[in-house]
Amino acid sequence: MTIKVGDPIPSAKLMQATPDGPKEVSTEELFRGKTVVLFGVPGAFTPTCSAKHLPGFVQHHEALKARGADLVACMAVNDAFVLAAWAKDQGAGDTVTMLADGSAEFTRKLGLELDLTARGLGIRCQRFALVAKDGKVAHIAVEAPGAFEVSKAEAVLEAL
Repeated sequence: MTIKVGDPIPSAKLMQATPDGPKEVSTEELFRGKTVVLFGVPGAFTPTCSAKHLPGFVQHHEALKARGADLVACMAVNDAFVLAAWAKDQGAGDTVTMLADGSAEFTRKLGLELDLTARGLGIRCQRFALVAKDGKVAHIAVEAPGAFEVSKAEAVLEAL
C-alpha cells in the first residue's frame, strides 16, 4: 500500500556517500524533528531526472529552506557511488542530500516501487515528492507514468 498523508515514515537504512566512503543512515536520523522534502526518481543519469527533476530542487533549494525545509533529499534505487557521481555531474553540491536505496528496501516500504524489469532496469522508485514533518507525511505527490508535474520543485514549494 502506498504511503499517505499522516503515515509515519517507515524505518529503513539508506546509504549516503561521504569522503570516507558510503555511510549508512537511518530514516529515523533523517526525519526525526525536522521538516524534510524528499523526492524520488527512477534513476540517476536518466533523461527527465537529469534534465528537470534534480536541477529544479538544486535551483529552488534556498526557496524550499525559506519555506521551512530543514533538509532537501533525493532518493533513487542506485548505489551511493552512482548518486555521488550524479550529484557532482549536476552541480548539486551540498544543496540536495543524495540517498541511495540500492536494494529498494525503503522504496518498497513506501509502496512506491516501479517494476522496469522488462526495460532492463529492474525494480526502481516511482517519481514522487513528499514533505515530512517530524517523521510523518504532511504531503505526498506521486507522478502518473511518464508525467512530470506534481513532484517537481515548484509544486513542492506550493505545498510547503
